[in-house]
Amino acid sequence: MRLAYVIVIAAVLAGCADKVSKEEQEAAKNTYVCLLDGERLVIRFDMGMARMLMPSGDRIDLYQIPATSGVRFSNGNLELRGKGTDLVLLDAAAATQVALAQCTPYTAPKP
Repeated sequence: MRLAYVIVIAAVLAGCADKVSKEEQEAAKNTYVCLLDGERLVIRFDMGMARMLMPSGDRIDLYQIPATSGVRFSNGNLELRGKGTDLVLLDAAAATQVALAQCTPYTAPKP
C-alpha cells in the first residue's frame, strides 16, 4: 500500500513538472530579452499589452495604441515603439529616447 502511494505521488509530481514546462514554453513564445543601457530588460507581448520587467525589477504594463507601421505601446509616461526586434523606449518624464540593443526571442530554460 505504501509503495502504491509513493508511485501515485511521483506520477502526480511528474505531471506537474510537464505542465509547468509547457506553461513556461507558452509564456516564452512572445517574450523578448533586450539590453537597456547595458542591463537586461524583458518584454512580453500579450493581448494588446507589452509587459516589461525593467532592470531595476519594476514591472511596467504598456497598452497598445495605433501605429502607422510596426508596434506602439504606452502608459502615458513610457512608450515602446518599433518593428520586429528594433525597439525604442521613450520616457516622457525624463525626455529621453533609448534604442534597445540586442533584442532576441527569449528561450525558456530546459527542465
